[in-house]
Amino acid sequence: MAETLLEELKRYVGFGPDDASALRALRDGAAPDFPEIAATFYDRILAHEGARQALVGGESQVGHLRKTLVRWMEEAVGGPWDESWWEAHCRIGRVHVRIDLPQHYMFGAMNVIREELGIRIGRLWPDDPARQERTRAALGKVLDLELAIMLHTYREDLIARATRSERLATFGQLVGSIGHELRNPLGVIESSLYLLRGRTGDDERVKKHLARIGDQVQLSNQIISGLLDMVRDRPLPRESFPLATLLDRAAEAVPRPPGVTLEISAAEGLSVRGDPVQLRQAVVNLLLNAVQAAGPEGEVRIVSRADEGGLAVDVEDDGPGVPESVRGRLFEPLITTKEHGNGLGLALVKRVAERHGGTVLHEPRAGGGTRFTLRLPAP
Repeated sequence: MAETLLEELKRYVGFGPDDASALRALRDGAAPDFPEIAATFYDRILAHEGARQALVGGESQVGHLRKTLVRWMEEAVGGPWDESWWEAHCRIGRVHVRIDLPQHYMFGAMNVIREELGIRIGRLWPDDPARQERTRAALGKVLDLELAIMLHTYREDLIARATRSERLATFGQLVGSIGHELRNPLGVIESSLYLLRGRTGDDERVKKHLARIGDQVQLSNQIISGLLDMVRDRPLPRESFPLATLLDRAAEAVPRPPGVTLEISAAEGLSVRGDPVQLRQAVVNLLLNAVQAAGPEGEVRIVSRADEGGLAVDVEDDGPGVPESVRGRLFEPLITTKEHGNGLGLALVKRVAERHGGTVLHEPRAGGGTRFTLRLPAP
C-alpha cells in the first residue's frame, strides 16, 4: 500500500514512538499552562501592527481564538498524529488560506509556541537535562509536521488557483470567439421572428411555435452574455452601501411560487463595498437556485451576519440538496443539476465573490437542504 504524505513526513523528520511518548508527557505536565501560553501568543500578535492586521477580526476575535489555540496545542502535543489528525489540521491551514494570512506570520507564530513550550519543558524537568533534550527534539519534530501541513495547504491553493486561471484564460478565448460568431445568426433569427409575427394571422399553433423560438433565442443570448461576463476583467467600481438594501433588492428580483416562503434576517449596521450590480446579481443567482430547489411549497432563508472580520450572507433552502457526485464541481462553468439549467449561475457567483476579495462555499444542511455562504471582506 502506498505511503501517505503524513507517513512520509513522519519518516522524514524521524518522528517515532519515543517522540509520541515524550510529547504526551509534555501535554500532561504543561496542559494547565496552555491558556497562559495562548494569552502570551495573542499578546505578541496584537503588539505587532502587521500581524494584528492579519488577525481576522482583530481584538474582538481573540477570546474565541485563544480557546481554539488551546485545543490545537492539546492535539499538537497529545496526538494521535494519525490521518484524522492530519486532515483536521489541514482544515486549519485552509482557513489561513481563505483569509489570506501571510505565511511569514505563520512561521513567526509557530516560533512563539516553540519558545513557550520550551520554557515549560525546562520547568517540568529542571534536574533532567537528557529528558529536556529528548522532549525538545520531539517538540521540534511535531511542530515541523505542523508547518508542513500549513505549507501543504498553501501549495494546494497555489496549484488550484493556477489551474483555474489557466482554465479561465483558455475558456475566455473560446467564449469570446464563439460568442461573437453566434450573436450574428441570433440577430438574424430575431429580425426574421419580428417579421413573421406580423404575418401569422390567427393561427395559434404558429404563434405558439414562434413564441418558443423567441424564448430560445433569448435564452441563447443570456447564456452568451453570462459567459462573457464571467471572463471579462473590467475595472471593478467600488462604493459602500447597506447590505440589507442589497438583500432586499435581490429578493425583489427573484420570482417565486406563491407557496414558497422567503425569510430575510439581516444584521443591522452591516455595509459592503464593491459593485452593487454584480453583488446583487450574485445574491439573485443564489436565491434563484434556492427557490428552484425548495419546490412549490418550500422555505428559503437569507441570513446576513458579521463573520471573522468581514461579513457573510447565508442563502438556505429546505430542498433535496445537491447530489454528492457534483458537489466538488458546483462552481465550474456549465455544471448543473437542473434539467433546463445552463450551469453559469454559481460560476458567476464565484467570479463575483473572488473579484471582491471574498469566497462562496456550499455545505449541506444537517436537517436537509442546502446552504450557500457568500463571504466578503469588511468595507
